[in-house]
Formats: sequence, structure tokens, C-alpha cells
Amino acid sequence: MIHYLLPQLIAILSCSQISLAEERSPSDESIQYFERKIRPILAQHCYSCHSNDAKVLRGGLRLDTAASVQKGGDSGPTLVAGQPDASLLIHSIQYDNDIQMPPKGKLPDAEIKELTEWVKRGAPFPKSLVEPEQKSRQINFDEGRRFWSFQPVRQQPLPEVLDGQWPKSRMDVFVLSSMERDGLDPAPPTDRVTLIRRLSFDLTGLPPLPEDVEAFVTDDSPMAFEKLVERFMASPQYGEKWARTWLDLARYTDRTESWLLQDGQAYLYRDWVVNAFNGDMPYDEFVCRQLAVDLMPGSSPKDLTALGFVGLSPTYWKELQLPCEIIKMIVADEWEERVDAVTSTFLGLTVACARCHDHKFDPISAEDYHALAGVFASSRQVGRPLISEEQYQPVREAKAEVAKLEVEQTKLKTEIAKREKGRAKELPATQQQKTADETNTGPVDTATKDNAPTPLEKLEQLTTKIKELKAVPMFDAELTNALSEESLYIERAGANPQDGTRLTYRPGPQDLPLFSRGDPNRPGEIVRRRFLTVLTPEPRLFEIGSGRLELAHSITSDAAPLAARVIVNRIWLTHFGQGLVSTPSNFGAQGSRPSHPELLDDLSARFIANGWSIKWLHREILFSATWQQSTSRSDQAKSLDPSNRWLSHMNRRRHDFEAWRDTMLSASGVLDLAPGGQSRDLDEPGNRRRTLYSTVHRRELSTTFQIHDFPDPNQHSPQRFSTTTALQGLYALNGPLLAEQSQALLSRLGREHPDDEAAQINRAYWLLSSRSPTAVEQKLALEYLSDTAGEERANRWKQYTHVLLASNEILFLD
Repeated sequence: MIHYLLPQLIAILSCSQISLAEERSPSDESIQYFERKIRPILAQHCYSCHSNDAKVLRGGLRLDTAASVQKGGDSGPTLVAGQPDASLLIHSIQYDNDIQMPPKGKLPDAEIKELTEWVKRGAPFPKSLVEPEQKSRQINFDEGRRFWSFQPVRQQPLPEVLDGQWPKSRMDVFVLSSMERDGLDPAPPTDRVTLIRRLSFDLTGLPPLPEDVEAFVTDDSPMAFEKLVERFMASPQYGEKWARTWLDLARYTDRTESWLLQDGQAYLYRDWVVNAFNGDMPYDEFVCRQLAVDLMPGSSPKDLTALGFVGLSPTYWKELQLPCEIIKMIVADEWEERVDAVTSTFLGLTVACARCHDHKFDPISAEDYHALAGVFASSRQVGRPLISEEQYQPVREAKAEVAKLEVEQTKLKTEIAKREKGRAKELPATQQQKTADETNTGPVDTATKDNAPTPLEKLEQLTTKIKELKAVPMFDAELTNALSEESLYIERAGANPQDGTRLTYRPGPQDLPLFSRGDPNRPGEIVRRRFLTVLTPEPRLFEIGSGRLELAHSITSDAAPLAARVIVNRIWLTHFGQGLVSTPSNFGAQGSRPSHPELLDDLSARFIANGWSIKWLHREILFSATWQQSTSRSDQAKSLDPSNRWLSHMNRRRHDFEAWRDTMLSASGVLDLAPGGQSRDLDEPGNRRRTLYSTVHRRELSTTFQIHDFPDPNQHSPQRFSTTTALQGLYALNGPLLAEQSQALLSRLGREHPDDEAAQINRAYWLLSSRSPTAVEQKLALEYLSDTAGEERANRWKQYTHVLLASNEILFLD
């Protein structure tokens, strides 16, 4: 039964001396009275909206237990036991105030009389309805902390191996030990051409230049490979490659729904991620800045771009004509999405599964979930300037004034158009043209009452004023998708459900109640904001604003072992095509166990000890004999380890769409390597930028992206999955990308080696595959091109380059 607390009852309700919960043993007579008279009334008229079984709990009020009746709904207690005149329940069913329940019509007088008598008797409940709900499962957090991913990390002792000559690094010893245990031998090292090609794609997402390949192959210095690693990691393209990996996790988008206000520039976050990787920002700082850089000491307005991880979170349409109970559910879904993205990305845990109940598999309680949800309930997504608030305040005021004037400007234009249309109808045809001419050359209304300005004069004045306002210094200053310390409150816009909903942001944080079954319309006890219990034996309450900074520090301190394991596994996954943990965003009980647990712990411990440096981690992996193996697989490996869990050879990997497209643009000589800035539509004619800078639209993702397994920007995506479909084949044969790039490659070959087809064929292979064609490949190409001339020969050449671009050698990496 939806209700509001009347001001005149506040004092009475707050000092009620009779508690429903105190009547632990009602008399048999009272029970019989409730069951015979009261329960039927409540069941027929109230429980559909105000019980544990209601589809949507109205007004946060339940009437099916003593505790819930005593607690009341959104506005406080529902009744005062023994005092019907002081009880909102009775006032509402009597239809004698603004709240009239049930909304479909007043109860019969006899039923009103019975409910009044029930309250007068103290509103007795049967014992079965008095006891508060109890949890059916109690989490043993001490036992939960013994789970492998929650254990501290430490450098592990090296295992014994038989082949002491093969390992090049510590990680090789762990890998070899696992191989030998299963009777496997490592594959031979790969050739130097494949090695530089693999390295270039792994670190920059681009093929190596032919000149770099030749230089590396002929370089006999012992440090040649190490120097190449450092050079690739120092290139701007390194940050672009690894930023894309992170943006999948962050569900990055350039554009969202047209009906959602997005005053921030999304690309600023993307560019921040690129620069963070290029600068080897320590990962613990990388985490903190994305969650709470605005709360970190010494940060400047330009640093706010890091907040795009949460600032670009998906938001859902809220039709304010709907009842607030529905809007509350929509907002709660948004908070759940934030909790899921943050905990999945940084902790590899599915905390959002605990919204409706304690986690079924992991030691994460519903209280844990709501404690974190309160952090995001206290953070507002908002565009913030990259200049100080003092500098931006005049701009903010000018923009607000411009918005008002533009509305007035639109109205005036409509008014003038209507007036001219009416004048034209009244004039002869010869005068209509004259009127139109006057309209084009100046105002037609030369005088009005009291010499007031005409509509056209008003329009000119408005236009001038708008231009003046837009001339305010830094009027065009960009906003970034960031956060502010504000809490959202959802309230009914009026006394009745049909009045719709009002959303209000207020400064300061809020703690959320425990939502029964995840429903915000069924609030329970308030849960203070804090970190996960299983990761903090003595959880500390978050006291600094929303708690975002304390959350970030908890992830990189209390949960440092877990956070390190998760990011180490993600980097490993990108280098090998499979993770040490095959479920990269689930390190809980339902996730897979690590294939090499000692190796994962050893790498994670040393990763922390080396300042959380991602580039240090790259070196550890790339300098290893494990990563430098060839993809050749022995019969023994095929039989004993078909999935290559023990890494006895390198995995052959399919390029993602970005690397495939960028390779074609690079080979044809048209790739635009300009860093950063606004995105461009992927299929826009003339778009030759790296694919990283192509527009990602959250709701209208490019068809080309969709065909080629691009991740859904609506959700956290822990890894790419490749498919092979007919649409992909048709795109390769008939799509505009390969058609355009085959012509561009042909033009490049003609410029670089005019009138020398053998040299052109050789150059094409070097640009695309980092090698010369075999004798058979050279012969086939020349035979295909022979006995043709003119336009037919040009078409043959274009078809030939098209085939090279679509070949598996370009699509896969050894």
C-alpha cells in the first residue's frame, strides 16, 4: 500500500510506545482473528503490490510480516499499533487524505472497520509472520580465504628439470617442468623472420617493415632481439595496440544513443589509455586513476580523462512518466553494471552475481555487493572540463544562456515563417514575389505598437547575443566523460503512482539498503560502503566521499595478489592466445584453475616487486624460450596435449580485425599513423587511420565490426573469440576494404618498381608476408599475368593483389 508520511504524524510515529515485534506470542484468539478477518483483506487488496511475492514492490512497503509493517515503506512506519487515528494505513483506506488506497477504489465499510479494529488491538500477527527472514546460507569467510586466488603471492622456488640448457628465464623452468612431467619436449626455436614478425604484431599490432626484417635477420649481435623489443615498446604504436586490449575490458564506445546526453568527448579516455601504456604507467596507479583520479592529491583537470572507465558506462533510458518503482529498478541495473565491470576487470570476480542473494559459489555476500554498489550510487557520470572550475564557470554560464536563447530563437523563426506564409496567401501573385524579396533583404514589419522591435529585429538581436556569448574565452573547451561526487535519488513526482518520477542529484555519498532479491523496491537494512569481506579480514568503512579512492586503494593493496594475478594473466593471454587461467575474468570457484599455478604466482610476485610495470612483464615473456618456440607440433604433442595446455610449442593465432585491416593499409602504403584525436566511421571513404581510431557505436555498431567478431561495447569483454562465417568470406571477396586496398597496393608496386613485374611480385610478398615468394609462387603469378595487355592486364593485377590480401598468411600469425 503506497503511502507518504504526513507531517502532522511525524512526532506521533517517531515516539510510538507499542512495537509489533514485541508481541512474540499472540493469543489464540488474536491469531484466529487475523486469519479469519484480516489476512483475507490484505491478500485480496494489498499483497499484489506489498508482499514478498509482488512482481514490483510498491513504495518499498511490505504488509506480509510484522517486521515489514512496523518498518513501513519509503517514508517510514505504516501504522502505530493500538492507535488507528495515528496510523497512515487507516487514513489511507478511509480516503481522507492525499493518499487513497487501494487505488482502484475504496474498501467496503465493513472491511475498513475490521482493519481499524485490528490496529486498535495492536495489529497482532501469527508467530510464523513475526520472525524476520533468516538467511538459508551462511558464508564461511575464513574458509573462503583459503581459495587459491585469494592467497598471498610470493616468488616460488624453481622446480627441477632434466634439460637445463633450454630455459632462458625463470618462467621457462616452470614451463619445462610441466612439459617433462607429461612426457613432452619443447619445440625448436622459430626462425628469425617469424620471430620479428611475431614480435611486431604482439607489441605494435602492425607488420614489420621489410627493411627491419632484413636488418634483424643479418644482425649477429647477441643483443639484437633485446634491442628490437625495446625499440618496438618505445614506438607510439605500442600504446595503440595494448590500449585496444584494455578498451575491450572497459566496454569503450565513441558514441551512444542519440537520446542520451553525452557532453564529454569519449576519445579523450581512449587517448589517455594509449599514453598510459606508452609511458609504462605502473599498473596500480593505472587502476587508481581510472577509478578516482579526481580524488587523488596533486591531480589536475587534465587528469580527469582517466575517469572514462566508469564515466563511459552504459546508461539506460528512464521514462519519467513511469512509476518510480520501475525507474528504481533501471537505476539499480546501472549500478550493477558498474560493479560487474570494475570487479570483473580488476579482480576477476563475478561480484554482481551477489545482487539478489549471496554468491552461490564464491565467498561474496549480498552485503558485499551492496557495499560496492553504494560507491557507484554516490558517483554521477558527468562531463567535466579539462580546465579549472574557476576558468570554466563563465563558460558554463554562457552555455546555459545560449541554450535558453536558442530555444527562443527557434520559436521566433517558427513565428516569422508562419506570418510570412499567412501574408503570402492574402496577397495577389504579383505581390507574393515582392514580399519574398523583402523577406530576403530585410525586415518586412517596419512598425509595431509602441515602436517595439519586430520579430525579425528580435531574431537579429538574439543571433547577435548568441554570437557574443560564444565568444567567451574557452567557450569551446572540451569536456571529458568523468565523475562527480553526487548521489542519485529517485522519488515519486506526486502523491500517486501515475504522477511519474523525479530524479534528483545531491552532493555527498549515500549508503544503499540491502535489496531483497535485488529489488530496490524491497529495501532492507542499510549497508555501509566498504570493500569485499573475503579480501579484507577487517573491512574498513569508506569515509572519503563516494569511496572510489578507497576502493581503488583496496584493490591495489588488500587485493593486490589477486589484482596482480588477473592482469598478469591478461597480458599472458594476449601473447600466447590462451591464458594460464582460461577464464580471465573469473578467478572464482566457477572459473578454471591455472595450468601453471607456481608460474602465475612467481610472475605476479615479481611483477609487484618490479613496480607493477607492464613493460617489465612483456620483457619476461618475450625473452623466454617458451614464447620464442616455433608453431611446429610434434606427434607426441598432438597425442598427449592436443590443446597445448603445457606450451610445448607456440600457438598459431588468427589476427583480430584491427591487425588484419591495419596490415592491409600498411602494405598498400596508405596507413595514417597520426596519433589520437576524434574517431572516424570505419567504412567512411578515405578513412585510412588505424582501426583503433574508428568509431565504436554502442547501439549501432558497424556491420563490418560485427561480421569480424568485434566485442560488444555494451559489456565487459575479457577476450576475443574468432569465428569463421560465410559473411566473412563474402566480405573478403566483395567488400570495399579489400577492393580499395588491392588497388592501392597495386599503385604502390607500380610506383616503386615500374615495368618490372617480377620485382613487383617480390615486393608484394615482402610487404605482406615479410618474405620473398617461393619459386612456385613466382611462377604462378607470372603465368596468371602473362598473355594479357591493357585493361585486361590491369584487372588481372588487381585480382592478384586482392587474392594476396585475402590469403590465410595475412590473416594468421605463426
